[in-house]
Amino acid sequence: MKLKKFFIFTVIITAILSPLHLAFAHGDVAGAKAVIYYNEACGACAVHVNTDLPALLNEHGVGEIIKKDYISQQGVRAEMNQLLTRYKIPIDLQSHIMAFVGNKFILGGHVPNKIVEDLFSEEISHQFKLVVVSQDEMHTDAKEYKIFAIPAYADNFVGEIKIYPINTPVSEYFKYLNDNKSQFSLDDRVGGQAEKYKSLLPVVLVSGFLDGINPCAFAVLLLFIAFLFSLKRTRANIGKMGVIYIAAIFLAYVLIGFGLMKALVFTNSPHLMAKLGAWLVIVLGVINIVGLVFPKFPIKFRIPMFSKETLRQWITKATMPAAFVAGFLVGLCTFPCSGGIYVAIIGLLAVKTTYFSGVGYLFLYNLMFVMPLVIILLLSANKYAVEKITAWEQNESRNMKILSAAVMLILGVMILVWFT
Repeated sequence: MKLKKFFIFTVIITAILSPLHLAFAHGDVAGAKAVIYYNEACGACAVHVNTDLPALLNEHGVGEIIKKDYISQQGVRAEMNQLLTRYKIPIDLQSHIMAFVGNKFILGGHVPNKIVEDLFSEEISHQFKLVVVSQDEMHTDAKEYKIFAIPAYADNFVGEIKIYPINTPVSEYFKYLNDNKSQFSLDDRVGGQAEKYKSLLPVVLVSGFLDGINPCAFAVLLLFIAFLFSLKRTRANIGKMGVIYIAAIFLAYVLIGFGLMKALVFTNSPHLMAKLGAWLVIVLGVINIVGLVFPKFPIKFRIPMFSKETLRQWITKATMPAAFVAGFLVGLCTFPCSGGIYVAIIGLLAVKTTYFSGVGYLFLYNLMFVMPLVIILLLSANKYAVEKITAWEQNESRNMKILSAAVMLILGVMILVWFT
């Protein structure tokens, strides 16, 4: 009888103490909920998500594991993007698998078990408020991993994203955070990541405006306005047509930007893409300068010759829908003229911002891009002003091309030196 009572007592005590044991053994992860976003069509990803990762999380006391396929389940991708935005996760750390474990651990891709176990340990986990680790390759191909954290002494991500050989313990990263605690604490007090975002704003605004000083779009707008004056249209009508034309260019460029951003999101190396964008814009700037010095140089960045007749046909229709179509075509056709700056800026945003904050910068860039056209439209209040502006545009076309080339070179160097 006494043995039976002792056995029952032991079972009860074990049941009571087991959760406490888990809590002390696994720190902040015990009892937490894990949400894993993945693409079920990826065979290796499905094995990791359905077998390896759940086994590891269960071993460390995770209470609930929810798996969501962002390809086939409606609304899941938007939900995942909201979490990435909320936690301010740079695109460089976003992967084809994103696991959110509790409120402190974000795992991207196929993070090795040893790294995850170290992060879950009491010794390491008390050193940070949030950690993001990313490793995009399959386990057998893994050569390095990336890590970024909000340390316990800060309220924002500090320092820079670090890349380590795959066998490097995560303690190396936290040693880096602790060794630089005084500087990073100061950076956090003056704004942390917000300061980094602010430093992007003038670059985006100035680059957008200078990119918009585009002889290709100027010439077509002035031709359009002059044609409307020849039809004796009222100033109000010309203003409406001009606004529609500019809005269509804005839309075309925004859609091009979304396409480029989407391509970068699914690219495993945004830093590499940013560097390629920087080198691309430098090469384009050099080609523009060579073309100005040597007029017979075969490479020219301008509206394609085959599209000019199409544009003329839409302009001469002189209707609101025609103004929109003409503007949209100009937006598409002028991309070869100045698209290098745009590609470089989007590559920069891919490295330094989350997807949704990057979208905000994209809209700001394009507002500044069409601002020179808005100014031209406002100045074109009468026929004589249009003639003077047209003459100015023709006389200053070379100088505008020189300015554009200079902006390309400066922007490319700035991205390589300060932002990548």
